[in-house]
Amino acid sequence: MRFYEYEAKALFRRHGLPLAKSEIVQDAAGATAAFENLGGVPVVLKSQVLSGGRMKAGAVKFADDAEEATAAAEAIKPIEVNGQRCRSILVEEKSPIAQEYFVAITWDGRAKRPVCVFSDMGGIDIEEVAEAYPEHVSKTHFSSILPLTPRIAKEAVSATGVSGSDLNKLTPIVFELMKIFLEYDLTLAEINPLAQLADGRFIVLDGHIDMEAEARGEHTALLDELGIGEDETRQARPPTPFEIEGARVNAADHRGVAGNVVEFDGNLGLVIGAGGGSLTLFDAVRNQGGRPANYCEIGGNPSMSKAKELTKLILSKPGVEKIAVMMNVVSNTRVDIVARGVIKGCLEAGQDPAETIAIFRIPGAWEEEGFKILEKYGVDYCDRSVSMYDAAGRAVAKMQE
Repeated sequence: MRFYEYEAKALFRRHGLPLAKSEIVQDAAGATAAFENLGGVPVVLKSQVLSGGRMKAGAVKFADDAEEATAAAEAIKPIEVNGQRCRSILVEEKSPIAQEYFVAITWDGRAKRPVCVFSDMGGIDIEEVAEAYPEHVSKTHFSSILPLTPRIAKEAVSATGVSGSDLNKLTPIVFELMKIFLEYDLTLAEINPLAQLADGRFIVLDGHIDMEAEARGEHTALLDELGIGEDETRQARPPTPFEIEGARVNAADHRGVAGNVVEFDGNLGLVIGAGGGSLTLFDAVRNQGGRPANYCEIGGNPSMSKAKELTKLILSKPGVEKIAVMMNVVSNTRVDIVARGVIKGCLEAGQDPAETIAIFRIPGAWEEEGFKILEKYGVDYCDRSVSMYDAAGRAVAKMQE
């Protein structure tokens, strides 16, 4: 789940990172007042969206007086950035920049360890810097288990040639970002740019925070403090009503999982799951020319009611013609319960299960009982002898008949 910039900076401020004075406002009148509250100094106004590309879209503007601040806010408010509407506007003191740096902490899936990426060429895409100037980018891995020390942060910074007083000033900032990453179960903690001002001080100009969605229960106090509601999935954009309803379906019953719903614009609804199986199945559908209407995760032996409500939700989505119910081999999910749930969901949605369910592939506990239920309603199903990829292909083929 992604944080807005002003939320990321609130977390940074909580940990003592250097930040410019700022205020979050909702409209032009608020921007005018914020300009005065910040002392009448030049400011930058930035649209708050869960996406990059704000500058290119014209959603970042500068103002030297109250009139310009008002006009800038009026111009920013209606701008959509990558399809996202402005949630609010951050009004912040404009800083005299001498040099820009980049620092990000993320997870290296191959190394199975966190990694600190640092560059003395910030303010632009790090991928461009890494390709054109690899000597200006360092990658420093560290442990998520062993004690973290400032030495690791110092190595990351010095690897790009930074030395002297600049090295000593940057090290504690990078070290604190590492600690934030570990403390809050983040998947990304990024500062770009981390600016050195004309007087030699360093300041965080922009920040990005992504938290592991499954960890939000561990950090409810922080999320409450930041005003992030339970219905906000924050998957790089605000949640759609469909996704909010999916979260409600999952939260309404503690038995099993039938959630993490993500909306797409296809015509094949997916009821998929079993660990990484949901990702594998989603990719298999797309690789074979299918157009998924959604992503979701189901497993952990959900109740019939939970499977039913998820099915009804997916079938209610405009454009959905059929659903595919597929999982990997599971031992803790009863096939008969899921079968009853999806069939009842189809019936309550006023649809024939035989025509609506393109394929049912859930090998697991109570498998034979589940298959008998499917046969009763004429639903096409397959057992574990059919691979997930082939089952996805059968569902895609049904869509093309």
